[in-house]
Amino acid sequence: MTTIARLEPFRGLSSLQDQFNRLFNESFRTHSEESALTSWAPAVDIYETPNELVVKADLPDVNEKDIDVRVENNLLTIRGERKFEKSVSEENFLRVERTYGSFSRSFSLPNTVNAETIGAEYKNGVLTVTLPKREESKPRQVKVTVNAATNGK
Repeated sequence: MTTIARLEPFRGLSSLQDQFNRLFNESFRTHSEESALTSWAPAVDIYETPNELVVKADLPDVNEKDIDVRVENNLLTIRGERKFEKSVSEENFLRVERTYGSFSRSFSLPNTVNAETIGAEYKNGVLTVTLPKREESKPRQVKVTVNAATNGK
């Protein structure tokens, strides 16, 4: 008498996949927790008006003295550091999702920016860098006059 065995090639696959998921989750969790204390890049909005370029960077919980704004060779660089709060013991944290540490963002500037008159303001966790345009690069309106004597004659 022969016994017929049912072939199930994917029977052990679900437990193998669970093991892989667990392995990847553990390795990524450790990596992300370590990186939360090392580096980050703040979100930035850049927009243009007729007279200036404006750069706004979200820098919550960054002390104003830890922010450095520089313009060199038509390159705007914003550097700083968000320090990990030491007033609360690390053992008391249940979850740490915000990133801490040094950051640096750089942006190429057009030649139309007047580097001598750049201004920066830090208010409510937002750094606003104002980059005025050179006078010669600002749009000008030219008045057009119509000569009534030339009506097609």
